[in-house]
Amino acid sequence: MASDQVHQVQQPVRERTAALDGSQEIEPAGLDSHTVSGNTPAGTEASHALAAGTVMSRLGTSLHGGLPDAEARGRLARCGPNLIATKERARALVLLLHQLASPVVYLLAAAGALSLYFGDWQEATAVVAVLVVNTGLGFFTELRAVRSVEGLRALGTRSARVRRDGHVRVLAAEDLVPGDVVLIEGGDAVPADIRLVEASNLGADESALTGESVPVEKSADPVGADARLAERSSMLFRGTLVTRGTGTGVVVATGSGTELGGVSRLVEQAEPDRSLLERRLERLSAQMVWVVLTMTVLLAGLGVATGKDLRLMTEASIALAVAAIPEGLPIVATLTLARGMWRMARRNALIERLSAVETLGATTVILTDKTGTLTENRMTVRRLSMPFGEQDPAERGSGTTPEAERLLRVAVLCNDASLGPGSEHGSGDPMEQALLRAGRSAGLDRAALRRDLPLVRKHAFDAGTRMMATVHACGPRYLVAVKGAPEAVLAASRRTGDEERDRPLDNVARDLWRRRVEELGSQGLRVIACAERMVGDAGTEPFEELTFLGLVGLEDPAREDVPEAVAACRDAGIHVVMVTGDHAVTARSIAQAVGIVGPGGRVMEGGTVDEGEDGLQGVAVFARVSPAEKLSLVRAYQERGQVVAMTGDGVNDAPALRQADIGVAMGRRGTDVAREAAAIVLLDDAFPTIVGAIREGRVIFDNIRRFAAYLLACNLSEVMVVGLAVLSTLPLPILPLQILYLNVVTDVFPAFALAMGEGRDHILQRPPRDPREPILGRPQWVRITLHASVMTAATFAALLVGEFWLTLDRASVVTVTFLTLAFAQLWQVFNMRASGSQPFRNEVTRNPWVWAALLLCTVLLVGPAYVPSLGAVLGLVPPDLGMWVLILSASLTPLLLVQLGTMVAGMRKHDGQA
Repeated sequence: MASDQVHQVQQPVRERTAALDGSQEIEPAGLDSHTVSGNTPAGTEASHALAAGTVMSRLGTSLHGGLPDAEARGRLARCGPNLIATKERARALVLLLHQLASPVVYLLAAAGALSLYFGDWQEATAVVAVLVVNTGLGFFTELRAVRSVEGLRALGTRSARVRRDGHVRVLAAEDLVPGDVVLIEGGDAVPADIRLVEASNLGADESALTGESVPVEKSADPVGADARLAERSSMLFRGTLVTRGTGTGVVVATGSGTELGGVSRLVEQAEPDRSLLERRLERLSAQMVWVVLTMTVLLAGLGVATGKDLRLMTEASIALAVAAIPEGLPIVATLTLARGMWRMARRNALIERLSAVETLGATTVILTDKTGTLTENRMTVRRLSMPFGEQDPAERGSGTTPEAERLLRVAVLCNDASLGPGSEHGSGDPMEQALLRAGRSAGLDRAALRRDLPLVRKHAFDAGTRMMATVHACGPRYLVAVKGAPEAVLAASRRTGDEERDRPLDNVARDLWRRRVEELGSQGLRVIACAERMVGDAGTEPFEELTFLGLVGLEDPAREDVPEAVAACRDAGIHVVMVTGDHAVTARSIAQAVGIVGPGGRVMEGGTVDEGEDGLQGVAVFARVSPAEKLSLVRAYQERGQVVAMTGDGVNDAPALRQADIGVAMGRRGTDVAREAAAIVLLDDAFPTIVGAIREGRVIFDNIRRFAAYLLACNLSEVMVVGLAVLSTLPLPILPLQILYLNVVTDVFPAFALAMGEGRDHILQRPPRDPREPILGRPQWVRITLHASVMTAATFAALLVGEFWLTLDRASVVTVTFLTLAFAQLWQVFNMRASGSQPFRNEVTRNPWVWAALLLCTVLLVGPAYVPSLGAVLGLVPPDLGMWVLILSASLTPLLLVQLGTMVAGMRKHDGQA
């Protein structure tokens, strides 16, 4: 019976090896217009019911050779790229209509209609012009932002491991064609519809297609032709997620020809999410509109009640409404967010969700993985520890002992990675690549070994057992090669390898091996163990009765730029915690190297984590942490009011990444599942990139707060000027047309410039902000009101001096008032510096965009007064020297007073702290 079982296990493998690996026997079949329907070759519609060899033969490919490059290029040209339009490209008309669907637009349109009703064609035309300019700026800004985001999405293109011309290559998923041989492992998102040829402990989450929440077991065996989608266990479908195991399969459908492509055509695309920041800005604009309407009605009613002319009151109401609306707020906000996303992309941080931009600046805790994030992820075997000695493979002339060769043979056989012609280039897990390189240096080439010991079965790494195994035919018996976590392999071992014979593994020997693990780990090495077993049946449980062969210590040195980044986090009030599955001593060594933990810092292991009130206090490293414990840690920190950023790369990290306030996935080594769950993808997998993204998040929030405060202070000053004039006996000091022109000039360009700021030099040396903190809190509203009051007072002072001291005519008084308020608003940009910064050298004065905006606005404000046609429309006359002295002195007064007040407040604060 045992021999029959062996035959059943070996025969399919040998048949496939003979039939599919003989590329000289099977000519790759070209796909022409008669054999291709869409992206799906004819005859593969029932691939799940055909034998794997038959499918591959029809597609003209081979298991170990794959498609030739030339044939793959031809098929790509005929079949098209492997793409599905998951989200319709934003149409320009929709974006234009979106600009018009705004309370601000409605209010301006109403003001224009009233002007037209009273026969004021110039004013109505101006309102329409402002609407066109405002809508046009918003449209083109949002269009550019949307296209930018669509472009950023392209940076995160999926990839797949594919065999072509006999070599394993990493290709963009969109370049896959029918006939490509794809290597699949746990954590991958399936890139196309694939007929499995090999499968080991393979499971897939197909809930996106079938609605079944339980992962589906997969195998290479064909199923019935009439099997429903959920029953096609021999297939992997695009858009589903591989939850565990490994496998190899052949692509049978791509793009719109996949099952997902068919479903996608029936699915209505969802509306894009709007972030909390966008909603806050929209709410602020809507609130301003309602305030304006209330003030307008009250003012008009009060004026009519006191006997003032109805048309005059209507004109004043229109002026007041136009003055209060922050037309530039949504435009500049969109630009700021889009530019921030591009700046982060240049720093190798791809923002997947816009809401992450604002949350970044409030991050208080970073739970970071170790491998590849804090370290270089360039593994090298540094130490081999066998029962009767140790060896450093890097030492020249040391040779390879029989014990070391036996240990490395298992490490090479039990391996899913692959190396190219050169030892430095390969694909797969970096640790497994390092084992292959060490084996190659010892003369153990995996291809040669597998020719002598053919692979029969594979047991993929499982988080529960923390081991993996491969089964190889060895004459009439089978060799089981096992590698994994030292504790797990030791627990499954009963003997230890020796040069002459195997010896029993007793408790004394186990303790000795545990001390060796701690010793290697204390040197900063990642430690794995290897074991083997000879069995008579390939289906025997692989993780029992093993012979322990020894330990392999691999070095993954810390990145040189990480210590500085960790120190920057500490200065920024951000607590950095290492959360890793590695051994505690290894984790401590790396944590000390990068400055996360001091010599006496606390390190806790999974299973002993105390999530009580004081259990997390002072802990800098959590080692041997399971996925469930990672999720619990994130929740524990959040329950304490922390804003948590969590890094991860594996399928098991996805729950914690989604739970965290900011999930950060690794772009290079991260699985597709982790990327889907994260808000940010690091394109370089580097910890300093997280710090740079946090700084950028703080800069973005500061810039939005800064230009919002600037816009509202300027608009409030216009409201106060018009309102006070109406309540008094004075005529309107500034006309509605002038206010419209002023808002287009001073609202948009200086606000744009403030949005382009690079931020303060020491922005990371302040504590994180409270995430519940509004864009404009009480301190900001107090400053807005004070600044607006000073600008209003200066404008009225210029009005009174011009009318009663200089005795100017009406047109000259209006010109003085208009230009005084206009330049006071321009100088207001310098009052937007941070309270603790220097008055002459700060983030505003160092911003070249500010100076360019001031120059442009000056030309646009002064020019109409000296151009008769424009002056007549705006009601302006050329100022003489006396008028200019009054304009400049009055407009500079608010700037000087605010700067003086800021300096006094700063000195008082400094004295109080002293």
